[in-house]
Amino acid sequence: MRNEFISEELIQKLKKEQNNLRQKVTITELDISKINIIAGVDVSYFEDKALGVVVVLNKDLELIDVVYSIDKVTFPYIPGFLAFREAPIIFKCFEKLREKNIVPDIVLFDGHGIAHPRGLGIASHIGVLLNIPTIGVAKRKLYGKCVEPKRVGQSTPLFDEEGKIIGYCYLPKKNSHPIYISPGHLSSPETSLEFVKSLIKKHKLPEPTRLAHYYTQKLKENKNI
Repeated sequence: MRNEFISEELIQKLKKEQNNLRQKVTITELDISKINIIAGVDVSYFEDKALGVVVVLNKDLELIDVVYSIDKVTFPYIPGFLAFREAPIIFKCFEKLREKNIVPDIVLFDGHGIAHPRGLGIASHIGVLLNIPTIGVAKRKLYGKCVEPKRVGQSTPLFDEEGKIIGYCYLPKKNSHPIYISPGHLSSPETSLEFVKSLIKKHKLPEPTRLAHYYTQKLKENKNI
């Protein structure tokens, strides 16, 4: 689908829905000691289809399960409205987890949380609808201002227009760009940063979202999906 088929009336309706959901986002300290099951989400595309993957890890970052779902794409890519494009396929993945009686304690998304023009990136949007703690970990900044960190392991605050901290820019590895970490739902900027840092091992991205992306690519290579 192309963006020119999206009317201004629909855009305003989607913004209103985001603003309503934003009122339900809860920003609070995350008790990391109680997290045992961690999920990572990634959505990829091929032809006219979306492929959603959710990986599930234990607190030692050992893989427990991988579920995926495939469906036709029904919404175009519009910056700031990613959840409307990807939520349907992600919900199908979580249905499969429920069928297996797997309930993650937290979910990480390849996208933003409250570091969003209307405070409702995909991690916040889906976190509210699933009523589960979520964190957004993005490779590019969508909204906010920060001084980019220069040293490996350094983090700098990401501010909104009113000067409130809505996340952190973090430099995970040498010769890499920063990643942008923001709470989605039932977390805070500080505890989101602390938890994501604990999930980064040999690679730039935290293991849950890195592995989710790895499996989307592997599945797309499989011609039988």
